[in-house]
Amino acid sequence: MVQCDDIGQSPAPGTRWLHFTGDTLTVHLKTPPSWEGQAWLRTTLGHARTVRREIVRQVDHQENPLGRSWYDIPMTAAEPGHFTVTLALTEVGHFEAKGYFLRPDRPDPLWPPGANTAINVAPADTCCTNIIYNAFVRQFGSNKSGAMANVDEATKPLDEAGYTVIPPSGTFRDLIAELDFIIGHLGCRIIQLLPIHPTPTTYARMGRFGSPYAALSFTAVDPALAEFDPKATPLEQFVELLDAVHARGARLFIDIAINHTGWAASLHETHPQWLAREADGEIETPGAWGVVWADLTRLDYRHRDLWQYMADVFLTWCRRGVDGFRCDAGYMIPTPAWRYIIGKVREQYPGVVFLLEGLGGKLSVTRELLNWADFNWAYSELFQNYDRGQIEHYLPGALEIADTDGTTIHFAETHDNLRLAATSAAYARMRTALCALLSQQGGFGFANGVEWLATEKIDVHGAPSLNWGAAQNLVDHLRRLHALLGAHPAFFHPVAVEMIQTGAGNCIVAARRNLQGGNAVLVAVNLDAERSTDASWPRARSPLT
Repeated sequence: MVQCDDIGQSPAPGTRWLHFTGDTLTVHLKTPPSWEGQAWLRTTLGHARTVRREIVRQVDHQENPLGRSWYDIPMTAAEPGHFTVTLALTEVGHFEAKGYFLRPDRPDPLWPPGANTAINVAPADTCCTNIIYNAFVRQFGSNKSGAMANVDEATKPLDEAGYTVIPPSGTFRDLIAELDFIIGHLGCRIIQLLPIHPTPTTYARMGRFGSPYAALSFTAVDPALAEFDPKATPLEQFVELLDAVHARGARLFIDIAINHTGWAASLHETHPQWLAREADGEIETPGAWGVVWADLTRLDYRHRDLWQYMADVFLTWCRRGVDGFRCDAGYMIPTPAWRYIIGKVREQYPGVVFLLEGLGGKLSVTRELLNWADFNWAYSELFQNYDRGQIEHYLPGALEIADTDGTTIHFAETHDNLRLAATSAAYARMRTALCALLSQQGGFGFANGVEWLATEKIDVHGAPSLNWGAAQNLVDHLRRLHALLGAHPAFFHPVAVEMIQTGAGNCIVAARRNLQGGNAVLVAVNLDAERSTDASWPRARSPLT
């Protein structure tokens, strides 16, 4: 490839851009006006099926990818030395493009310096208001409002004698009963479930109920999450939930942790070779942040037939109607495995959303999985950045990722961190507003119970109270935030967000501007919920002048 410094391209070579189906992309190529010849754009845009077929067949049939998805489009001369082409973006996926110039006096094309331009195209219905309600079905049972007695004290003699005592769990139908509130009143667009797979109840059980992340089967549902009904199996009751969510115009995501299984999982019997083992034969237990997850067994993704198995797992859930997946500990799985799995799924379900939980992994891995492996979204770490200095250090990078690779979702609270309301109601109000108002594409989420100012941390081995129905709550506050995210163009794609605070106050001031309509919002957040502070910003940088 002959690169020539006299040729310039916009968007620049080596850059990455996030778009949505229905958008258009205009590429400009500039050469010296005296040059004669033709400009072309070489790209994979429009050939998503061929891109995915090569990814899949490399694994399924051991075929080397030959780049059959690349083709050339002639560019039109707008004026001497300036060529353009405008393309409609109609397919979801990761694509690349680069312009070149072909002169009649030399056989080799001349390319602008740099790598290919990457274009990541997301489903059109994810361009805004991606408001996620993270529901732990187990918590919608008898302890939803904190009415259940202290089970640990009541059953202590049985526990000490080695008995297994597991109280009733919340069910899919219990959650269905609250959908009008969650979707209709709060305005959430996505219900994201913590894992719903069967979990250990005796052997290697952790805590009172066992962890939902210790899956015994990746395609089954935990019967504890269903009512005993001779007319409806547990899986059929899950489908009832799916239908109820869809009937209200929302989508349903499920959480799948394919990096590991629970002890005595069905894969231990059918595919023991997929278990990762130490040199002495001991089965590996994964972990993060210095914590070992002792109830889990790690899977070994050096086995490509494991990739094929997991692709079928995701396809099974897609056929049942699931709209997206939160991929727990996704950064622990090799990028080529994800590239294959997502490629195989998108062959049949191009609009499904893959949400990467990359907390604890390297930022470079998150970007690679969003860009190259074709994930759509990734967890933002704004929820664990607290004061102005931390947010000023973290947020620009998260916003840049959301412009180039995939939407970063600002969860105000997850099951991994302490409850916001445990600090104070004012603190919970401030942090939810911070995460919502600084979101890109309206990518904002929170765990069930935030709306009711629940203070008990979500223990995935138990079923703590959601404080459901509490008189003091954030229901109206969240409803207003969601209405703003869903109605104001400054929270739609494409939007520029920049922090403009000056002075020493512990606050964030952000300017939001819609790049197409000129609509703008000024966001000012006092990060100290206990005392006032002075906020200042340059008048010239205000979006409201």
